[in-house]
Order: sequence, then structure tokens, then C-alpha cells
Amino acid sequence: MARIAGVDLPPKKRAEIGLTYIYGIGRTRAKSILYRVGVDFNRKISDLTEDEVNQIRILLESEGAVEGDLRKEVSLNIKRLIEMGSYRGLRHRRGLPARGQRTHTNARTRKGPRKGTVTNKKKPGQK
Repeated sequence: MARIAGVDLPPKKRAEIGLTYIYGIGRTRAKSILYRVGVDFNRKISDLTEDEVNQIRILLESEGAVEGDLRKEVSLNIKRLIEMGSYRGLRHRRGLPARGQRTHTNARTRKGPRKGTVTNKKKPGQK
């Protein structure tokens, strides 16, 4: 089983898809990495040799942040926005969409489940 950047890659997946299990690598970046290493996109992760896996690992380390480093960088960027008191920071603090989406309807992912309206109904038989 191939292990790159602290992530076990699924052996039955194609190399292009398997690399996307690493945080910070999407389909485009995965294709670019495999092209530069000289690996066919359609080969399974289990079919990769140790040398090819090492080449991918070296390329990722030299290229930029992935996994833990990238997560830390993103969280520090958000903390910086919050501390500055910028509009985006306020939206992050309140748990609302930060990029201009409407919130009158939708935005349930950020806002959480709907809060039911409290009705003040009288029970039958009471005045």
C-alpha cells in the first residue's frame, strides 16, 4: 500500500484518483504530478513501483504544502482575517457564507439546521 504525505492511498483506485485522497491535491494537480513523473494516469496505485511512489513523494515535497501544512496555513489565514476584523473575518466568526452568497434562503450548510419558529398557540378549551 502506497503511503504519501501521511495518507494511505487506496490500492484499487487509478493513480489519478488515488492522489486526490491527499488534502490539497485535486484532479488537475494529480494529472500534472503523474505527467511529470512519467506515470500513466490509468495505472492502479497497487501497480506503482516503489521508485515511482518515491518520485511522486519527492515532487510533492518540493512543490508546495499539502495535508497538515496546508491545513495549518488555511486556519492561520482565517484567524488573521478574524483578528483584523475584516468583513470576511466577521462572516467566518458568525458561521455564515463569506463569499457573497445569499442567506435569505439556502446557506443551510453554513447556518446549520433550521430553527423552528416558536408558536404561541392556545390549547383548546382555554381562553
